[in-house]
Amino acid sequence: MKTTITPTRSAVEASAAEANGLPEWNLADLYPAMDSPELSRDLDKARADATSFQDRWRGRLADEASAGQGQLAEAITAYESLEELLGRIISYAGLVYSGDTSDPTRAKFYGDIQSDVTDIASKLLFFTLELNRIDDAVIDAAMDRDPALAHYRPWLVDLRKDKPYQLEDRVEELFHDKSVTGAGAWNRLFDETLTSLRFTVDGEDMALEAALNMLQDPEPEKRRKAANALANVFSANLRVFTLITNTLAKDKEISDRWRGFSDVADSRHLANRVEREVVDALTEAVAEAYPRISHRYYAMKAKWLGVDQLEYWDRNAPLPDAKRRDIPWDEARSTVLSAYSGFAPEMAEIAERFFDNSWIDAAIRPGKAPGAFAHPTVPSAHPYVLLNYMGKPRDVMTLAHELGHGVHQVLAGRQGALMAPTPLTLAETASVFGEMLTFRSLLDQAKTDAERKTLLASKVEDMINTVVRQIAFYQFERRLHTERRAGELTAERIGEIWLEVQGKSLGPAIRLGDGYETYWTYVPHFIHTPFYVYAYAFGDCLVNSLYAVYRTSEAGFQEKYFAMLKAGGTKHHSQLLAPFGLDASDPAFWSKGLAMISRFIDELEAMD
Repeated sequence: MKTTITPTRSAVEASAAEANGLPEWNLADLYPAMDSPELSRDLDKARADATSFQDRWRGRLADEASAGQGQLAEAITAYESLEELLGRIISYAGLVYSGDTSDPTRAKFYGDIQSDVTDIASKLLFFTLELNRIDDAVIDAAMDRDPALAHYRPWLVDLRKDKPYQLEDRVEELFHDKSVTGAGAWNRLFDETLTSLRFTVDGEDMALEAALNMLQDPEPEKRRKAANALANVFSANLRVFTLITNTLAKDKEISDRWRGFSDVADSRHLANRVEREVVDALTEAVAEAYPRISHRYYAMKAKWLGVDQLEYWDRNAPLPDAKRRDIPWDEARSTVLSAYSGFAPEMAEIAERFFDNSWIDAAIRPGKAPGAFAHPTVPSAHPYVLLNYMGKPRDVMTLAHELGHGVHQVLAGRQGALMAPTPLTLAETASVFGEMLTFRSLLDQAKTDAERKTLLASKVEDMINTVVRQIAFYQFERRLHTERRAGELTAERIGEIWLEVQGKSLGPAIRLGDGYETYWTYVPHFIHTPFYVYAYAFGDCLVNSLYAVYRTSEAGFQEKYFAMLKAGGTKHHSQLLAPFGLDASDPAFWSKGLAMISRFIDELEAMD
C-alpha cells in the first residue's frame, strides 16, 4: 500500500525547495513501507507477546516482589521490550502521516495503526497499575536485594508519583480504549483541518506555513494582506475549531475530575514532574516583567518602523535596515554545526548524523504537518526532525532548536525505552541551548553595528516569542479551561479571552485589530498537549541561567552538560541543575533568566 507524493506546489513553495535542495527524510530505518512484511511481522509479534505477557504476569507482581527471586526485574525488562516495539510501530505511522496529513491512504494507515497499538497496549495496562499497588516498603526491599531491579529504580520511583491519581483497572482500560475515538480522533480532525486550509495572497494559493512566513516580509502591504488572509480563513473555520477546543477541554475536565486533580494544569505539572509552585513562580515572574521586556521592546520597534503603534502583523516584521536574503540550506547546516562544534565536537558529530543519514524532512509540501518537531522514536533507532524550511534567519534558529532536541534524544536513548523520555520542561533545555549557541556564534561574527543590531533584535523577538508569548498562551489556556467547566464557550468568548491575554502581554505598542481574535485557532499545542506551552518559557529562562554559568565557568561545564542530557528521565530537575549551582524553586532563578532578555534590550536602546 505504498503512496507516491505528487504535490501541486505553489510557485513560491516549489522554488524554495528546489533552490535550497531541501532534504526529505528516509523512514526505512523504522520500516521499509506501510505495507512491508516487517511491519506486519512486528504487529503480529506485539500482539502475541502482549497476550503472553498478560497471561504470565497479571495478578502475580505483588507475590514476585515479596519473593525477591529476580522475577520482577524480568517482568519489567519484558515490558520495556514491548514498549520499544510498540513505540517503533506508532512512531513510524505518525511520521508517515506527518509527511502528508491530506493523503487519505496515509490517514487511514495512521488511524488503523493507532487502533491496533491501542488494542495491544490495553493488554499491558494492568502492569503499571499493579506495580503501584505494591507496598512501597516491599518494592524498596526488592530493589535493595536485586541489582537488576535496582536498575529501574528511577522509573519505579517516578511511576509511583502517579499512584494517587490512578483509577481501578477497568476504568483505566475504558479510558485507554476510548482514547482512539475520543481525544485522538479530535486531534486528528484538528490536524487534517489545519493542513487542508489554503490562503490566497495576491492570487497566490499557499498553505499555513507559507502564509505565516509572509508576516516576516519586508513589505508592510504584503504583511497586511497575509494577516487578513489568515484571519479570513480562520474565521471561516471558527465553528469546527471551537467545537474541537470545547470538546477536548471537556474531555480533559472529565479525566481530571475522575483522577482527583484540583487545578486545570495539575495533570500537566505531574507529567512534567514539576511542582505547581515552581510554574506559578515562573508565570508570575514573566508577567511582572512584561513592561520591561515586551512592552519596552515593541515600543522601540514601533519607533524603528516610524509608527506610533504597530499593527499585529508587524510584530515580527524585519527591521528597516536589516539585511534581507534567503539562507541556503547548506549554509544553515554549516552555521548550526559550526556553532555546536565550538561548544563540543561530540555535539556537532551527533547533529551531523541527521544531515548525512536523511533523518531530516525540511522540504515544503502541501499536506505536510506545519511547524517543526524532533521525534525521538525509540532507543533502538534514532530521532527524526521535521521542519518547514523557507530560508529565513528564524528557520536557521528552528533548525538549531530541533537538532538540540535530536542530540538530547540520542544521548538519552541509552537509558532505554522506559527511562529515556524527559519531562517537557527539561526536554526544551537542549533545544533552547542549541539556539543560544547558534545565536552567540553569529553575534560574535557580526562585522558591523547594523548587523549586530539585526541579530540582537531577532534574538529578542525569538525570546519574547518563547517566554512572554508562551506564558500568555498558558494564561489563555488556564482561563479557557477554567471557564469551560461552567459550560461551552462561544467562538466570540474564546476570542475575547485571547485578546485580553495577548493585549496584556504584548503591551500598548501593538494594536490587536480586527481578525486577530481568531489567531488562537492554529496553535497545535492547545490541542495536542494542553498546558505544554509553559515548558518553552521554563526552558528558555533555564538556558539563560545555564548559559551564564557556561560563560563564566572554567573547565568541566561541557561534561556536566552532557551528563545532564544523558540522564534522560532518570533525575528530577533539582538533581540535574544542582551541579551548575541552579535551583528552579528559587523565585530569583527566573528573574536571572529574564534579566538576560532585558540586557539585550538595553543594548539595543543604547544603539539608537
